Amino acid sequence: MHVHVKTQLKTRVPLLATGLAAMLMAASPVPAGTAPASTSPATAAVPCPPLLDHRFERLQDEAMQDLCQYRGQVVLVVNTASLCGFTGQYAGLEALHRRYREQGFVVLGFPSNDFGRQEPGSNQTIAEFCENTFGVKFPMFGKTSVAGSRANPLFRDLAARTGQAPGWNFHKYLVARDGRTVRSYPSQVSPDSPSLIRDIERFLSTK
Repeated sequence: MHVHVKTQLKTRVPLLATGLAAMLMAASPVPAGTAPASTSPATAAVPCPPLLDHRFERLQDEAMQDLCQYRGQVVLVVNTASLCGFTGQYAGLEALHRRYREQGFVVLGFPSNDFGRQEPGSNQTIAEFCENTFGVKFPMFGKTSVAGSRANPLFRDLAARTGQAPGWNFHKYLVARDGRTVRSYPSQVSPDSPSLIRDIERFLSTK
């Protein structure tokens, strides 16, 4: 008789434990930060605006880079040159990049030999010059054309949206977070210009 009772208890204990565990698991909420099985439309990735839907070679190693990675940021696009009277603006552009990058701002540099043949070097030569002379860390892309019939697609789009194509080195385009609103600034507008800084801060304040 006692043996039969002990056998029944041994059988029931694991069953009770299993049932209790199942009840606890069913009642427990999903841990915070656990990804759902499917992504809802509200959490889907923000689509890339057409203006940034372009790919270019990175200056340092010519690896292809997708500009869509900068969507949602305030972007300053600049055509640069190493032998220009405005070349000293590299220092100011790097200072802008460092000052505002934590707020969602980025400078994108596009070396070009279009004006005065003032960017004759190779991508490697340009990269070394930018880093060694001005400590440039903001993203730079391979040498390209930015004006006329040979202008790359990004600069064609920027010129079409603003009605202003670059007329010389260090022309600047400021793109808002929406990827649609664009402001244009000629070469003479320096990176520390109050008007440019005011526009950057206004664009950064708009989510």
